Amino acid sequence: MPESPLLRLLRKRWPLAAALAIGLIAIGASYRPGVLIGYLREQASPMELFTLILFLIFAMPPLCARLRLPAAVGLLLAGVLLGPFVLDLVDPDSGTVSLFASLGRVFLMFIAGLEIDLAVFAATRNRSMTFGALTFLLPLAAGTLVGHIFGFDWNAAVLIGSLIASHTLLGFPIVVRPGLGKSEVVAVTVGATIFTDIASLLVLAVCISIHLGGFSPLGLATQLFSLAVYAVIVLQGLPLLGRLYFRRHREDEAALFTFTFLVVLLAAAGAHFIHLEDIVGAFLAGIAVNRVLTGTPVKDKVVLMGEGLFIPLFFVTIGVGLDLPVFWATLSTNLGFVVALAAALFIAKFAAAAGNGLLFGYPRDAILTQWSLSLPQVAATLAAAMAAYNAVNADDAHLITESVLNGVIVLMVLSAVLGPVLTEVFGRRLIQKENTHAPASV
Repeated sequence: MPESPLLRLLRKRWPLAAALAIGLIAIGASYRPGVLIGYLREQASPMELFTLILFLIFAMPPLCARLRLPAAVGLLLAGVLLGPFVLDLVDPDSGTVSLFASLGRVFLMFIAGLEIDLAVFAATRNRSMTFGALTFLLPLAAGTLVGHIFGFDWNAAVLIGSLIASHTLLGFPIVVRPGLGKSEVVAVTVGATIFTDIASLLVLAVCISIHLGGFSPLGLATQLFSLAVYAVIVLQGLPLLGRLYFRRHREDEAALFTFTFLVVLLAAAGAHFIHLEDIVGAFLAGIAVNRVLTGTPVKDKVVLMGEGLFIPLFFVTIGVGLDLPVFWATLSTNLGFVVALAAALFIAKFAAAAGNGLLFGYPRDAILTQWSLSLPQVAATLAAAMAAYNAVNADDAHLITESVLNGVIVLMVLSAVLGPVLTEVFGRRLIQKENTHAPASV
């Protein structure tokens, strides 16, 4: 009788099997949940806590994928688990948490700018700009109206509107798989992302400036002039600097990686210098070095570092800092605001897609695909909401309240789940109709 693969493995690896058995018996005999948690709270080294965080970053996204939930939701839950209202292992006010939160949001926006396909935008410029304007202005107006109705001043209300005016292309991989990645309706939606992201960040910068320094025509003009000068320096200076440095050090990938990392942080620091949020500088830096890094191993390494470590850590730190009593109070006492904001998002985004479809003669399923692609509010929205919440003026007042931040988190989960699901449904219909009407080959 042939030996089973398991028995063959045990025979060859019997020292390992024996050691694992002894280890499991020892752990089982001494395991006490309270003792383990007490050790992690009082005796664990920073390295051990960081190992635990990395384990959760490793384990939560696959678990969420099985449940058809976005990875960001799992990472937020991991942060809540580590935070003061559950296990109390990580202090949300520590300098380390603040550092990881800053690095995470900076790299999140840098990679958002880095991964924008400028060639697609150039090919569909007019239609992308049209849809970008519609899918930015209509949600901006709807969100501003919701904010004003619920008692926020006009500056905060406009900021709230800007939070739902951009979109994250969470459903893009779904339409790429069946072959819709290069279709016009998808290309226009991708191109519109450039418009909505830049416009939302500009509104964020202006609203924070007004909140911190008060409104004055001269102050606003000065801020816009500073932003314009800064944008020219970043968008034209960084590509020139990058090409010169890459040409001289093309064989030294470590130096190129460090240079790119430094450029991101310098752009973020430069934004702070002119009283802008660091995420504005990071996003512009991503657009600026887009063509320089495209096709190089350095881009893959930077994206890997950002998406594999810094961005997950950003979502974990958001979860660590989430005030659960206030979060539940938001859902119980301010549910009307959350529902109104969600309705503003879904209705305004649909109106934008429908208006764009009428202008350019898109069929119904193309309009619905464009609508579902522009729904998710994930990375950029949460980063902007955190920046607005952290903006505290001389009167110790936040630009947006914690209830608004919690409402944005609820909206992020809702749109991140429904958006891809709807994209899959409408995208499948669209590809079926395109295949049906495609001319037969001869």
